[in-house]
Amino acid sequence: MASEKEPYVLIGLYENLYNEKYGRKPRINKFREKWAMQDVIDSVGFDKARDLLVYYFKTTKSGHPLNFFFYNFDKMDYAKTEREKDEKHRRLLLK
Repeated sequence: MASEKEPYVLIGLYENLYNEKYGRKPRINKFREKWAMQDVIDSVGFDKARDLLVYYFKTTKSGHPLNFFFYNFDKMDYAKTEREKDEKHRRLLLK
């Protein structure tokens, strides 16, 4: 179970990343989004959720909606893990 502050920390991180990318703050209901973010934290842990959120803003998804992150964080986690494995294997092949 995530602590009470962890979802708000990640929502704040989302707002900062969004502001850096688009030059404006997103309009979100923090109280409502807290519950979905808490589910993400409960599923993958706080540190991995933070890493996935940063990774999400490196993708080419247009607008980076928060709901898309909530519904697809598990797929992004799988894709990120597979990409890291692939990069590791490619480095080994190039040696």
